[in-house]
Amino acid sequence: MTLLALNPLVSPDPGLFIWSTFAFLILFFILSKYAWKPIVKALDEREHSIEDALSKAELAKAEMAKLISENEDLLKEARLERDHILREAKEIKDQIINDAKEQAKAEGTKLIEKAKDEITNQKFAAMAEIKNQVSSLSIAIAEKVLRKQLEDQDKQQALVNDLLKEVKLN
Repeated sequence: MTLLALNPLVSPDPGLFIWSTFAFLILFFILSKYAWKPIVKALDEREHSIEDALSKAELAKAEMAKLISENEDLLKEARLERDHILREAKEIKDQIINDAKEQAKAEGTKLIEKAKDEITNQKFAAMAEIKNQVSSLSIAIAEKVLRKQLEDQDKQQALVNDLLKEVKLN
């Protein structure tokens, strides 16, 4: 006995085969008429939406790469600008310091000159004061000496005669 003869499910029955084929064809016709087009359309739409999403993702990726490149360029430019500004600030700082030093030196020189002038003026004033005091003392001493000498009438007469002789000689 064969295996096919024992199992009725496996043995081919022509009636079952015809009805199964007929049912399959009806089902295929109904599906192709009503369900196949919407399913294919949904699959096509799904395929298009996936392709669109992929193309948008590629565009977004390209845009991100472009933005990253632009951002790096901006950062490089900003660093260069920062370095330039810092260099200028250092130059300005050095210039201000040099100007302040020169101005302080000039003002110091002016103050020294003014102090020298003041010292010279004070020196001349002191010398003039000393001369005045010396002349006052000299006059006082001369006055006292003359008074001593002029106490005597004969000495006065001799002094006047000597002065008259000198006046005539000049």
